[in-house]
Order: sequence, then structure tokens, then C-alpha cells
Amino acid sequence: MFYTDCIRILSHLLGPNSNTRANIAIALALILIGAWFLAVQFVPALRAWTLNDVTWPLAVIGVGVLLAVVGLLSWTPGLLVPACIIGGIGGLLYWQNNTGNWESWAYAWTLIPGFVGVGVLLSELLAGRVRQAVSSGGVLIIISLVMFLIFSSFLGGPSILGNYWPVLLILLGLILLAQVLFRPR
Repeated sequence: MFYTDCIRILSHLLGPNSNTRANIAIALALILIGAWFLAVQFVPALRAWTLNDVTWPLAVIGVGVLLAVVGLLSWTPGLLVPACIIGGIGGLLYWQNNTGNWESWAYAWTLIPGFVGVGVLLSELLAGRVRQAVSSGGVLIIISLVMFLIFSSFLGGPSILGNYWPVLLILLGLILLAQVLFRPR
């Protein structure tokens, strides 16, 4: 039941008539996960490292990496979007866990659209659509970085702009206006 549900979901994600690619993706994921757990069982140092309180966010990063590997090996670039989101959130969790700066979630969430942008950028580049990659992914990355700088300025994060953070809003508005006015018809 679980296996057929996974096939159905992956087939939907990978496109029509892609049961073979879905089977390959699931097989690769199972092989990689099984190899990891087997290594943890038989390598005492690896077991101690995985049970360490500092490394738990690496499991989240690992899921992102696993999705990216499966997406690349089964040539489904669309899987890079959730891979970047999960891996990016795992990276944030790793940084926060190591620094103890959990209150940074007040503004760190603004990086999530940037993770989406990185995934879209990579996915479109692998599909051979460079213009679409830059326009779709790049815009999300820029918006995410601008939001991060603005929110971190007044929520206690790194404030490189000081009192001048509203300038970012003005610049973002000018960029969006220029895109609308100078877009080829």
C-alpha cells in the first residue's frame, strides 16, 4: 500500500508515463537510506556521531541532499526545489543549534523563499532554460535577501543597514517597476 502510494505521488510529480522513473527514484532512495542505516549499525564512531545533540539538524540536511541526488539520478530537476527548501531549513537549524540563537527565527524565515529561488534556479538551469532560471529563481532570491535584511534590521539580527533599511524597500519597488515598464511585449 505504502509503496503504491509513493509510486502514484512520484509519478504525479515526475510527469505522465513516468512509472519507471518513479520506481528508479524510490529504489535509489531506499538504497541510500538503507546504506546509511547499515553504516550506522556497524561503525561505532558513526553511531556516536549521529546520536550527538549537535548533529541532529544534519538529518534534515541529509533529507534535502537525498532528494537532490534522487532528482539528479532520475533526471527530475523539479525535485531540486523541495531539496533546496529542506536542505536550507536544515542549514538554518544547524546554525541555530550550534549558536543557540533560536530567536533568529523571527527573521530567518525570510530566507525560505530564497531557498525556493535556489531550487527553481537550479531546476530551470538543468532543464536548459537559462532565462527562466534567472527571472524566476533570481527574483525570489533577491526578494528573500531584501526581506531578510529588512526584518533582521528591526528584529535584532545583523543590522548592516542601520536606520536605512527602508532604502531596500524603495530599491525593490524600483526594480519591480522597471521590470513592468521595460518588459518586452
